[in-house]
This record gives sequence, structure tokens and C-alpha cells, in this order.
Amino acid sequence: MTSRAKFYIGQIVHHRRFGYRGVVADVDPEFSGNDSWYDSVARTRPPRNQPWYRVLVDGAEQETYVAERHLEPDCESQPISNPSVLRYFHTYENGRYRLTTH
Repeated sequence: MTSRAKFYIGQIVHHRRFGYRGVVADVDPEFSGNDSWYDSVARTRPPRNQPWYRVLVDGAEQETYVAERHLEPDCESQPISNPSVLRYFHTYENGRYRLTTH
């Protein structure tokens, strides 16, 4: 059974385990990677049938793929610094990013 996503595209989140901030760039209703990636990277074995998020990491050029259980809302309400932000979003206002429409 797939869960409903707790976080939305453009929301700034905080990774509970690794302590970084980032912005949600995409949401998958459940894990969409392959078994070898899951086995080598997802060491805590988060559920595959719950939402997973593509997150642009603040202060880096990195994008991560994170299980919902590792994320929480960010309380800083400050924009993030990641070179890919402009690829996904056109503005930051009221504590969230707005998607770029093509």
C-alpha cells in the first residue's frame, strides 16, 4: 500500500539522520530505484512502498534520493544554495520554492 506524501515539491526539508537541509524537487509515491542501489545505499532499509523524495542539498551541488521517514519540515525558512534550484524553480517566496512552468 502506497502512502500519501507528507512533503511537497518546493518545500524545504531537513534530513533527520545526516542533518542537511534541502528543497524537495520531486516526489515518488514509492521507491523507484533499482535493487542494487537500494541494497548498497539504503542501509537502514526504509520502506519501499512509502514516498521517496529527490532533494537538492543546501550548500552543495548534490541531489539526494531520500525515504520519507528520514525527513522533517525545516524550521529555518531560509532559501537554499544549490546550482540546480533554477532548473526546477523560478522563485522563493513565503518559505517555499515555486515551480518553473514551461
